[in-house]
Amino acid sequence: MKKNIKLAKLAGFCYGVKRAVETTKKLKKENPEKEIFVLGELIHNSHVINELSSLGIHTVDELPDNGDGICIIRSHGAAPEVFEKVKQKGYEIVDLTCLDVKKVQQKAIQLVEEGFLLIIVGKPEHPEVCAIKANAQTHGEHVIVAPDTDSLKEYEDEIKKHKRIGVVVQTTQRIENLQSVVNYLLPFAREIKVFNTICASTSMRQAEAKNLAKESDLMVVVGSKKSANTTHLAEILSGITRTIHIETDDELEKYNSLIESAQNIGVTAGASTPDMIIANVMNKLNNY
Repeated sequence: MKKNIKLAKLAGFCYGVKRAVETTKKLKKENPEKEIFVLGELIHNSHVINELSSLGIHTVDELPDNGDGICIIRSHGAAPEVFEKVKQKGYEIVDLTCLDVKKVQQKAIQLVEEGFLLIIVGKPEHPEVCAIKANAQTHGEHVIVAPDTDSLKEYEDEIKKHKRIGVVVQTTQRIENLQSVVNYLLPFAREIKVFNTICASTSMRQAEAKNLAKESDLMVVVGSKKSANTTHLAEILSGITRTIHIETDDELEKYNSLIESAQNIGVTAGASTPDMIIANVMNKLNNY
């Protein structure tokens, strides 16, 4: 019997990622003689980074000192001191911070300025979260980053000292995680101000994938293991049905027996997964 393989409509590049990748390529095309640098990976996908490299766009952790060329601030954003350092080195700055990430930064600054203890719900080491924290801390020092309620417990003494608590959340987090953090904080504060800054694209992608998982024997999540929104997708779906997380179609061979035994297979992909990689996965699945 032929397998029923269904691809989620919202799989692949979100608006912010598409804007960052297309603008970066356009910049190089319009400025072929200029050196173009991206501070850190533009998006979390090695295939895209390799493609940019082949076009002569350099992904670097540290800019050369000569200050000749264009420096792109990636979709995750950056700390204010990073912008200052780039300017001091003499580079032209093109800021491709995702607009949804910019909103989180603005809300975080607002809460700190209003005197709230700021809780950022997200992964402390993630570049988006690091940038949100750095922007907030230029306006006040009371900032805590916590990926979940367990990690908040070590800050209980500090939380108890503040009667006003403000919360923002990494754009690619799970809504359930935000809810559990807010519930944990409620007994400690007289006033809690919460901004649900999970981006609409993430929420809709997760909701669609959940529905697809309910009617699938197997879910295939495509995207980088470094991508927060992709790993969260895989976590969510694994609670609904059997789920595998792959970066490319080459990895499907490891799951031959699972794929062979599944009749209804759903496929989704993270916000930084290029269409070509999704198409290759679909082609290989359709050949089973």
